[in-house]
Amino acid sequence: MTDRHHLLVHGGTFAAVGDGGDISGVRGGGSSPDGLFVRDARHLSRWQLTVDGAVPEALSPVADGDTARCILVPRGGRQEPPAYTLFRDQAVGDGSFVESLRVTSNRPVPTTVRLAVTADADFTDQFELRSDHRTYTKTGATRRREILDDGVEFTYQRAEWRSCTTVTADPAPEGVEETGTGARRLVWTLDLEPHGTAELTLRVMARPHGDRRARRVPSSPAALNDQLLSLEGEFVEGIAFPTGWPELAAACARGLADLASLQVPATGPDGEELRVPAAGAPWFLTLLGRDALLTSLFALPYRPQLAAATLPALAATQATETGAASVAQPGKIVHEVRHGELAHFGQVPYGRYYGSVDATPLFLVLLGAYVEHTGDLPLARRLEPHARAAIGWMLDHGGLTSRGYLVYRADQGGLANQNWKDSPGAICGADGARASGPVMAAGAQGYAYDALRRTAWVARTVWEDETYAALLEQAAADLRDRFQRDFWMPDRTFPALALDGEGRQVDALASDAGHLLWSGLLDKEYGELVGRRLLEPDFFSGWGVRTLAAGQAAYHPLSYHRGSVWPHDNALITLGLARYGLHDEARAVAHGLVDAATATGHRLPEVLAGYGRDSHGEPVPYPHACVREARSAAAPLALLTAVGGA
Repeated sequence: MTDRHHLLVHGGTFAAVGDGGDISGVRGGGSSPDGLFVRDARHLSRWQLTVDGAVPEALSPVADGDTARCILVPRGGRQEPPAYTLFRDQAVGDGSFVESLRVTSNRPVPTTVRLAVTADADFTDQFELRSDHRTYTKTGATRRREILDDGVEFTYQRAEWRSCTTVTADPAPEGVEETGTGARRLVWTLDLEPHGTAELTLRVMARPHGDRRARRVPSSPAALNDQLLSLEGEFVEGIAFPTGWPELAAACARGLADLASLQVPATGPDGEELRVPAAGAPWFLTLLGRDALLTSLFALPYRPQLAAATLPALAATQATETGAASVAQPGKIVHEVRHGELAHFGQVPYGRYYGSVDATPLFLVLLGAYVEHTGDLPLARRLEPHARAAIGWMLDHGGLTSRGYLVYRADQGGLANQNWKDSPGAICGADGARASGPVMAAGAQGYAYDALRRTAWVARTVWEDETYAALLEQAAADLRDRFQRDFWMPDRTFPALALDGEGRQVDALASDAGHLLWSGLLDKEYGELVGRRLLEPDFFSGWGVRTLAAGQAAYHPLSYHRGSVWPHDNALITLGLARYGLHDEARAVAHGLVDAATATGHRLPEVLAGYGRDSHGEPVPYPHACVREARSAAAPLALLTAVGGA
């Protein structure tokens, strides 16, 4: 997000407001859409306060927090002290937005203030607000505005799709005016006693398509904030943070609080209601398979309920048939679930989109790790058909049997790359040339190896199927032998980032090698070489391990996946270093990441720029990062697991 926008998140709802608490209605935007968003749609596209016909200026702008608070005054100069001061508080809830306004006179005589809030709801799908220059036709779409006794209601309809936003106020506005733009202006005339105060409360209820729940908007921002603080407290309570490393303890607490606010609704195989970690805000406040799985794995020793919800939610969306547009294949675990208008009408493929080569093995990794950690045998038995189907996908459609490796092909309507580095050009050689043809990404092979081994353990200990367990163990051993033969680059003593469609090594030196340590795919000698190499200065920026080592032609410190530093990537690397006994290296990465969190209010963003700490004393932000991202929020917990309080 830019400095102009401040993010409020609560479950599947988020609001992005400016320094003065306004929403401008900007349609474009790349990194920072503004508005109130619920289930991928913008339910407030304009929310602008004026006093006596003018926009006030921020005396104290909105600061980061769960509630947006700012102090505003009318514009003036030294010789014209403000006649009044406005105190503005805002908060979001589940499908709701609440604002309280307090106007205090600074004059010793009675004062009249004309206050207005201009509101609009354009119901724009989030995909329309991305800076990818795509446009979408919405034939037959209509918008209506209905004046209420205490506010206004905006309605959008297109065929069977219907969404609604209701704005009410207490006290009720004395008028609701047309603006000529579709927006409506709620107006009040406030008569203030000398140094007197008047208060207003505005409540916004968003009803996305298909939402029939009976809900009430909380009475005030304070009430909403209390709800969120209570939820955050439940997530943090009872965890023993390291007393000898207060910065790590603070990062863990901040991360858990963010995970509390990022829980979104989902359903299990039997229709049961669940809450699962959304990927991140603003662009990905929804279930993404890979992100939810890694988040749940990081949090497993501390908050196993995340895994207990994520596993059945993903089982419920597991593909059962082939779908070309959605890249679905039987047994495959979903990559992304969307609820917006464009997904509903098939104008984007992401309603249920399966363009991920690694969500399926990670599902099996989490299942095995969860059962081992909790002893929850009933869930292991309940999900046995789903786990066997996931193994079937890896062996069949995934490519393990026919190609020897998990393989993906670029999806013209969706993602070109379908591993965690999913931006165009992310899978490349050291010279920057993109991999051609079907791609076999190194990290995914590590996940597959771990999935086979963990599922073999579950098959033997829970399902009591020794034959199946032995089959999976043999498949894992064969994969390990093949990988070290085909991926290892002897001249660079490092594994290739991928193999291309011809089986040629894609030779960029990349952080994905650290994922191989986490999964245990490399033998001890190779693993130790890789682990130490990742701490060399071209890889390790001082804040973390870069996605690509500097000095290669492909490297760029502000590229999304070709030189940046990702906290979740580094969390996996740290766990992998510890697994191979490289504890000094693990502590070095952990300290760099915790220092980066400390410099940014103990909150790790989705991604940081790759600039080195030796030349930049503060971590450089990546310009388009999600501010709240579940994997990054859970990353400090993984560091705690890997190195303790060291």
